[in-house]
Amino acid sequence: MYVPHTFIECKYGPELVVTCTFRSSPVAGSNRVFNTPLSEQGIVGFGIGLATQGSTAIAEIQFADYIHPAFDQVVNEAAKYRYRSASHYHCGPLTVRAPYGAVGHGGHYHSQSVEGFYAHVPGIKVVIPRGPSQAKGLLLASIRDQNPVFFFEPKWLYQAAGERHTQLASLCTCMQSLSLSAGSDVTVLGYGSQIQILRQACEMAQSELGVSCELIDLRTILPWDEDTVIQSVCKTGRLVVSHEAPLTAGFGAELAATVQAECFNHLEAPIQRVCGWDTPFPLIFEPFYIPNKVRCFDAIRTVVDY
Repeated sequence: MYVPHTFIECKYGPELVVTCTFRSSPVAGSNRVFNTPLSEQGIVGFGIGLATQGSTAIAEIQFADYIHPAFDQVVNEAAKYRYRSASHYHCGPLTVRAPYGAVGHGGHYHSQSVEGFYAHVPGIKVVIPRGPSQAKGLLLASIRDQNPVFFFEPKWLYQAAGERHTQLASLCTCMQSLSLSAGSDVTVLGYGSQIQILRQACEMAQSELGVSCELIDLRTILPWDEDTVIQSVCKTGRLVVSHEAPLTAGFGAELAATVQAECFNHLEAPIQRVCGWDTPFPLIFEPFYIPNKVRCFDAIRTVVDY
């Protein structure tokens, strides 16, 4: 029996805030792509129900900042469905898309990074692309994955242009990180929107300090690619981790703790975390909140000079 893909699109008023699937309905049909009432709990719950019945469900939450009403559906239903039924039933064909992070003018209700909440939940996967080609390939992989996947898209990508994707980039592998530049002095680790900033910091380190940085894009934070990161840190002896989310209990803490345990005898300097501050996301002070290239560069210089 043919089971259609089902896209669930949330609509805010007469105009869509994010128009990723705006023209999908005329192409795929209104029975496969449709708007829903403004209820995040209902959208995710409906997606879980569709997925358990065999449909490939893609639920769209227009801002990750507002996904929290669906937290119970995520933690107590989607993540536990397979486990509680001893694998007799599952909602693996579910993918939840949500834009996350800073957008330049979003303030405390439209610029939050919420990935850390969901990286703490066994039973789901959390995928975060860094750019358009990765977004395409990782989204295809997430849809085909037979586990519930939460796909957090950096908001700034909707306003970005210039990166071309190829057929070779049309399908990526979830759970596998990607080394963007080889280096011998410092391992620099991040994901999502922070990768562009880290790339600039690595270039500054090379030009101003002569420091060779190995930049790694995690791409998936649950589960994350421990082997690649550990091998890199054992080679360089130094690690800088960066993300937009606040410092305390951010996912960078998990990365640092694992590397500390696995690479202790290889470390030449304390691990540095460059993150957002432990405050609500500010509006007019956003440039001071974001871990920019200067802060990341300072962290690289700190581990080299230690």
